[in-house]
This record gives sequence, structure tokens and C-alpha cells, in this order.
Amino acid sequence: MLEDIERKELIKHRIKKAKKTVEEIDFLIKNDLLDLAINRIYYGIFYMLSALALKYQFSTSKHHQLIGWFNKKFIKEGLIDKKYGSIIHKAYDKRTKGDYDDFVEFSKEEVSELFKNMKEFLFSIEELISIND
Repeated sequence: MLEDIERKELIKHRIKKAKKTVEEIDFLIKNDLLDLAINRIYYGIFYMLSALALKYQFSTSKHHQLIGWFNKKFIKEGLIDKKYGSIIHKAYDKRTKGDYDDFVEFSKEEVSELFKNMKEFLFSIEELISIND
């Protein structure tokens, strides 16, 4: 089990890592590297979600378990709008297709929309993390 100070530092680190992906994604979109942008969008969400899990002392190495925990603890309990669950699922599905399927192409509009939603997600989850900090 992580010490309280260690956990807080790790939370800060993951928030910083999530925010850094925003710069990366902006570059990738501008340079039409859309499949890579999709990957980074998902991982930005994942980093922020893992910071939230750390705050609540939830631990898993499985992406599906982390997403399931978030849905159960925050979406189903009404602590956050259900649109954030949808944002995670879209990002996860597109990242999986982009990474593993053949001949997948994403439009700039589609990636830009998901990027916009990702930034909103990061902001909202960071607010959740800072509550009762």
C-alpha cells in the first residue's frame, strides 16, 4: 500500500502526464497523424482516470476494470454526468481499432471532436480529484 505522501505525488504525476498528452495530440492532429492522436487521446483519459483511482485507493492493471470501477462508483452513483462514461468508451473503442485493426482511418473532424471531449473529461476528473484534497 502506498504511503499517503507517495500516493499524492503519484496522483500529481499522472495528472501532469494526462495534461502533457494534450500538447502531443495537438501536434499529431496538426500533422495528420490521426491514428496516433486517437491513441494519445485514450491514454490521456486513462492517466487521469488512474489518478482518480489512486485517490480512492482503487488498484488494477486492467483497463476494463478501471473503466468498470469508474462507471460503478461515479456514473451509476450520479456523481458525474454519464457523458463521461461515453467519452471513455468511445476513446477506448477507437484506440483499440486504431491499434489492432487493419485499414482503419479516422477523419480529422472525428479525432478533433474526441480531442475536445477528452479535454473536458480531463478538466472534470481533475476537479473530482481535487474535492476534499
